[in-house]
Amino acid sequence: MEGLEYYKPLIVMLVLQFTYGAVSISTRASLLEGMNPRVFVVYRQAIATLVISPIAYFSRRKTKCSIGWKSFGLIFLAALIGITTSQIIFLEGLYLASASAGSAMFNLVPAITFVVASIVGYEPINIRSFRTIAKILGTVVCVTSAGAMALIKGPKLVNAPLPPSNSLLLLISSESDDTLWLLGCLCLFGSSCCWSFWLIIQVPVTRNYPDHLSLSAWMCFIATVQSGTVVCFSDPHLEAWKVGSYLQLGSLLYAGIVGSGISVFAQSWIIQKRGPVFSAMFNPLNTVIVTIMASIFLHEQIYVGSVVGAVGIVSGLYVVLWGKAKDLEELKEEHAKKTTLILQENHIKTIQVLVDESNIKAPLLLKQTNNV
Repeated sequence: MEGLEYYKPLIVMLVLQFTYGAVSISTRASLLEGMNPRVFVVYRQAIATLVISPIAYFSRRKTKCSIGWKSFGLIFLAALIGITTSQIIFLEGLYLASASAGSAMFNLVPAITFVVASIVGYEPINIRSFRTIAKILGTVVCVTSAGAMALIKGPKLVNAPLPPSNSLLLLISSESDDTLWLLGCLCLFGSSCCWSFWLIIQVPVTRNYPDHLSLSAWMCFIATVQSGTVVCFSDPHLEAWKVGSYLQLGSLLYAGIVGSGISVFAQSWIIQKRGPVFSAMFNPLNTVIVTIMASIFLHEQIYVGSVVGAVGIVSGLYVVLWGKAKDLEELKEEHAKKTTLILQENHIKTIQVLVDESNIKAPLLLKQTNNV
């Protein structure tokens, strides 16, 4: 049983990667079938809100955490950047480029987060440290590989006909397939940047509102309103809200319940058990799963440049994660040293108190003895 407990996070992470792969494939299939990508975001967040809110409500009875204007403003900003903007441009990129490119670009998140955290002061930079140099080099490799993926497609490894379009960017553009691929990769890169900003914003957000379940419910609800407002301006006709098939309905339910609902609890549990680095290490596996599933089920066009770029992004990712893992080890060692020093100081103080008490009691005892 102890061995099973040890391997539970590993098993859950493997299941999650297949889950995320299925979300990407089913979502792209819905978009290719005619589902409006911006409406997809609205429905997905609405479903996630309905799933998370009851759980957050009943758990909130145990933890009292009130929301003020400052907390609401931070949550609104986090939802706008990390959910509404990130998911809308991600789905645009997912349609214009490919599911495999979307999964590969998501591996940029740790590198982009490192850059942003360094700028705002959350990530200390010591240019003499080998760990810092590794993180910088890994970031450069990731960004360079992403650029190569977008700009250098190369020959096709898998050929497939281009499906009919309903993407906003494709509707307003009459450029070539290469230009659309570049636009899609730029959207995916922008989505990764938004998600990295969202991770950074989580520091002040969770500090002001530490109830994670209630926070998730609020962000999903606010993102539903925000993305719905975007649709009202971008697609004012009611036809855009139509769900045209069981595939689209199933994709929405799966993405909302599993992709945005259950996976949140699973990721939180894994991070609590093994830490964020352990969770991030499995992201490249999702790229492999999505690429295989996309070529089988969607007959997706796969290019040599995409494969080379994905390999470079994954390599840079692991270099960055190695540097972060070493940072965590150093923090643990420093924490252990501080704990040991505190215990030693407390032990010395205890001994000093005992000595002082014995010095006080000794003369009194001697005086009592003399009186007898």
